[in-house]
Amino acid sequence: MPFTSAQAFGYRMAWMGALLLALTPIGSSQGAKAHDPGVRAGSAGAGGPLPGLSPAYANLFASGLAQFTQVDQVVQDGLGPRMNLNSCAGCHAAPATGGTSPKINPEFALATGPNHGNNTPPSFITANGPTREARFKKTDTGNMTDGGVHNLFTISGMQGATGCVLQQPDFEAELARKNVIFRIPTPVFGGGLIEQLPDLAIMDNLSNAADQPEKKRLHIAGRVNVVVSGNTRSEQIRTQGEPNRNGNDGTIARFGWKAQNKSLLLFAGEAYNVEMGISNELFQTEREEQATCQFQPTPNDFTDPTKVGTLDLLSDITKFAAFMRLLAPPQPSDSEPGGAPSIANGKNIFKKTGCVLCHTESLKTGNSAIPQLSNQTAHLFSDLALHQMGPNLDDGISQGQASGNEFRTAPLWGLGQRLFFLHDGRTNDLLVAIREHRGGKGKKASEANEVVNQFDRLSEPDKQDLLNFLRSL
Repeated sequence: MPFTSAQAFGYRMAWMGALLLALTPIGSSQGAKAHDPGVRAGSAGAGGPLPGLSPAYANLFASGLAQFTQVDQVVQDGLGPRMNLNSCAGCHAAPATGGTSPKINPEFALATGPNHGNNTPPSFITANGPTREARFKKTDTGNMTDGGVHNLFTISGMQGATGCVLQQPDFEAELARKNVIFRIPTPVFGGGLIEQLPDLAIMDNLSNAADQPEKKRLHIAGRVNVVVSGNTRSEQIRTQGEPNRNGNDGTIARFGWKAQNKSLLLFAGEAYNVEMGISNELFQTEREEQATCQFQPTPNDFTDPTKVGTLDLLSDITKFAAFMRLLAPPQPSDSEPGGAPSIANGKNIFKKTGCVLCHTESLKTGNSAIPQLSNQTAHLFSDLALHQMGPNLDDGISQGQASGNEFRTAPLWGLGQRLFFLHDGRTNDLLVAIREHRGGKGKKASEANEVVNQFDRLSEPDKQDLLNFLRSL
């Protein structure tokens, strides 16, 4: 039966509506609930050196990368006696070497592989990640403050560890006491740019007069990690009436979840000793000194003067630091996910909701002997300051002047391809991560409360655009 003119018109309208819906980008769809678009597809856009390095620095980067990815298979390499993993790159793996926790957990593989010794994976270490370190809030033998890393594994029973008898911590008992907190690896992309940021650039950004009215309205404060040791302070900081920030030289620390480390070398030396159990020039003694478990002279890692003229002269931690220092920042996408208009709108909303008041878009480095680090704009999306994050994220661990509920603003560059979020990797959903920033009242309130409330008041399309923007980074 032929269509009437009214029926034909109705069918044309339905067809055009379906076509418009199909052509509408994800960021602008009406009626759909905003959701995390997930790990951005395509190239990692990370893991390579800073562009334009001289041949000498390119060789140094390659040497550092080789050391960073090396797996210490046996105790004769210096592994242990207690450790979390046997390779730097095992934890810093996603989306490329230098990143954070991969989906396939190398810690689980170590504890279940052919040379696992007497180790069994704790319940919080699973095949599909995230990689974690565990800390106890209180001592396992009393109720005194702890806060230190309790290594997951030992070399007992491993090839070459004859006579070494060590027990893994009783994690299940401490979990039952609610005494265990977790940390996942922080990405080290663009580490050299962060290292070269002058203290004054960080301080000036934190006290930027233009931001203060909005910060006051949203109850955002923030401070740098201050480690008061005596009355030592750098001259430029002293003249401004500022307290000491670092127990060694009076400057601002900036690496780690609580901005507890000043430099990449310190970051590397601590990780080598704590995460892999390998003593070095910064941390000369073993964390576990049981005599029957010592299979290498101390330190295991050192500068070798017999190899003058080659990069093998350098200690491992010097190479690690060089690799991180010369590692390029991640490259964002201008079109994925959701399309360029959605990402552009999402960036504007990121600013309007107040996210940018902590996640500062960019800071400028100072002078450096490496041209690629000198006077560069680092688009890190972080103020590198500590902020009170409320009870949801409070881990009960103090580091330097950072209290249990204070965390460094995590740099967002590279966020688009991260698998796990927050300091303990509790979620892989950006929406959950955003809302976990909210909680508490009064003195225990998160500084992000009002910002998250403003996010929740957005329309669903605007929320989607903001999420698309974050996943474009």
